[in-house]
Amino acid sequence: MLILDADQTRAQLNFERLVPALRAAFASEATVPPRHVHAVAAGADRGTVLIMPAWSEAGFLGIKTINIFPGNSARGLPGLHATYVLYDAHTGVPLAQLDGNEITAHRTAAASALGASFLARDEASTLLVLGTGRVARLLPAAHANVRPIRAVKVWNHRPEGARALAEEWRRGGWQAEAVDDLEKAVRAADIVCCATLATEPLIHGEWLAPGSHLDLIGSFTPAMKEADAACFAGARVYVDTDEAPTKAGDLLDAIAAGAVSLETIQGTLAQLCGQERQGRRTAEERTVFKAVGSALEDLAAATLVWQASRG
Repeated sequence: MLILDADQTRAQLNFERLVPALRAAFASEATVPPRHVHAVAAGADRGTVLIMPAWSEAGFLGIKTINIFPGNSARGLPGLHATYVLYDAHTGVPLAQLDGNEITAHRTAAASALGASFLARDEASTLLVLGTGRVARLLPAAHANVRPIRAVKVWNHRPEGARALAEEWRRGGWQAEAVDDLEKAVRAADIVCCATLATEPLIHGEWLAPGSHLDLIGSFTPAMKEADAACFAGARVYVDTDEAPTKAGDLLDAIAAGAVSLETIQGTLAQLCGQERQGRRTAEERTVFKAVGSALEDLAAATLVWQASRG
């Protein structure tokens, strides 16, 4: 079995290849059972364990175990840790163990960009990122593969983290700055990407400009919320998978408030990639993409890494 550490896994996850790989995966045949979710309590510490399997007609089977501990930020640790094992779907033989953190972060950013490729305006050039974690750091590079991103702004509940990330991006050649006035930044952004573990809404619908695209990729449990119900009202709403309306707190709240319904959700990534549903129709309409993550994305990313590593 091939063992790939974080650096080796990351080296093969170029967004120029990963975004098309996800698009192809969502348009093809695969089996993705519901994720297993378990609450973990150890003393005063609380976390969540997800077990996410998937297998494809291409002959690969993958299982990711992911641990989410929001309290880690106080310890100076990432809130997410994961491992991924890839198998031959015909025989069950293990093929590779990969760094699940890199798989998760890159596929989440790539799925965000894939959604924007259907839903953001063609000329969208200003990106606002909420959060400073692994996924947030990757969003400019991911979105630049699908839209002409020129200006990047970042907000975080800890301003010093936003300033540090903006400086990191500037060193990488981005026109980037940290912002303290979140409402002002939201009103000026073409694309707003939320990659946080927030449990109370950060984005309010009244702030969103006509023609903007709101990308919600952080919350994945009923207790987690990044946007209020007004963000969904009057917008064309899409989800990554059918699991999203049962998992994400912000979407559940919006459904309870009558701002959106299961019937008015416009489609999933699979339907968009398979050309079964239309994405953005006009430059003026608002769009929302709510993602909770899919094991299919992990499988596509892991397969890409394994194939590239063998070549």
